[in-house]
Amino acid sequence: MSKVKTIYQCQACGFASPKWLGKCPDCNAWNSFTEERESPKTLKAKPSFGGNTSPLPLSAVAGATEKRALVGISEFDRVLGGGMVSGAIVLIGGDPGIGKSTLLLQAVGKIAEKAETVLYVSGEESPEQIKLRAERLQINSDFIVLLPETVIENILAYAAEMKPSVLVIDSIQTVYTEELTSAPGSVGQIRESAAKLMYYAKKAHVPVFLIGHVTKEGAIAGPRVLEHIVDTVLYFEGDRGHPYRILRTVKNRFGSTNEIGVFEMSDSGLIEILNPSLLFLSERPENAAGSAVIAGIEGTRPLLVEIQALVSPTSFGMPRRTSMGIDFNRVNLLVAVLEKKAGVNLGGMDIFLNVVGGLKIAEPALDLGVIAALVSSFREVPVNPGVLFFGEVGLSGEVRAVAQGEARLKEAAKIGFTTAIIPKGNADRLKDTCGLTVMGVRNVEEALEYISR
Repeated sequence: MSKVKTIYQCQACGFASPKWLGKCPDCNAWNSFTEERESPKTLKAKPSFGGNTSPLPLSAVAGATEKRALVGISEFDRVLGGGMVSGAIVLIGGDPGIGKSTLLLQAVGKIAEKAETVLYVSGEESPEQIKLRAERLQINSDFIVLLPETVIENILAYAAEMKPSVLVIDSIQTVYTEELTSAPGSVGQIRESAAKLMYYAKKAHVPVFLIGHVTKEGAIAGPRVLEHIVDTVLYFEGDRGHPYRILRTVKNRFGSTNEIGVFEMSDSGLIEILNPSLLFLSERPENAAGSAVIAGIEGTRPLLVEIQALVSPTSFGMPRRTSMGIDFNRVNLLVAVLEKKAGVNLGGMDIFLNVVGGLKIAEPALDLGVIAALVSSFREVPVNPGVLFFGEVGLSGEVRAVAQGEARLKEAAKIGFTTAIIPKGNADRLKDTCGLTVMGVRNVEEALEYISR
């Protein structure tokens, strides 16, 4: 009689232990270990991708080109790196109700319009529930085949028989393999199911889309090894009180990891926002202190967003610092630079910063815009609405050049901006000002002189 091996694995990182632990020694997560039972038959050799598995010198390997196919939703295709890659496996994560299933159903609807068969596997919703959503999205096609199934072996058997152009799994936490005795959604089940889907995708050259739930911390539920197995990881972000949704690339073996797609949630589904800069600035208040516009770059796309700052005397012994959409430590750094190098005393002030529209911006080019918003709110002097900012600020108060300066100015000119305060290094290298009055600054003091005008 075969013995069943019992181990404990961390739900956050996949670390395995022979006994239960209160704290994971690898990722320091608390109460994250769950019991996993593995039978000896799971230790058999994994299937290969097929073909020659013997060692080969790199020069002897035949080159291959990526075979891409457009989904038909331009924002989705942009984030994927130019469309679906044959044999790629894509993981889409996001909060419950954010619109993951809606996005993929709209995507398979576009694919079905090309007379290509899509196998949509649902482990959470019945075909009747999916039909109701499809009617709301005005999708009705014989090329979309619904399969309510959770056993991965059965799913792959149906896929091998049907030979679909695209396979969708909604969601990876609901499917399981009969080779393991643990419950669906456990670390072992998610890992093994994703691995089997990966082998199928590579061997059959079929794009596979996986929907993944997220934890309270915002990470995709299951071990991080799941993100290592797949080729592309996308996060669907957004605030429930906001109609806007951001599809962000976290990992992409076939494209940029900095691309974003912008959508608006409506009664008829997700609507593409082809000019997000104009959308994010459409409700900008007039003559309001503490508001500044920066030109950022997300992947290959220039993006103009509004940064709002509120600086007020603190009512407590310790001033509060709050930032949304901007790294908190970066804000503290810029506040220290203003106090030390520009003489702006913010030590006794509560500071609140927000990127309008629910965006999260990490690039250093927003530094100059943050400083402009902070000083504007502190001095109660509105920034000229036709002025744009971008530039990195160093600890010595210097303003450093950033990449793609002309692309940022071109986007600003389309929206109607007239003036740009940018690093001196960018201003000296410009070949075309795009019709804007460009003011190059070397340090924070020079920038504040222009802001105060």
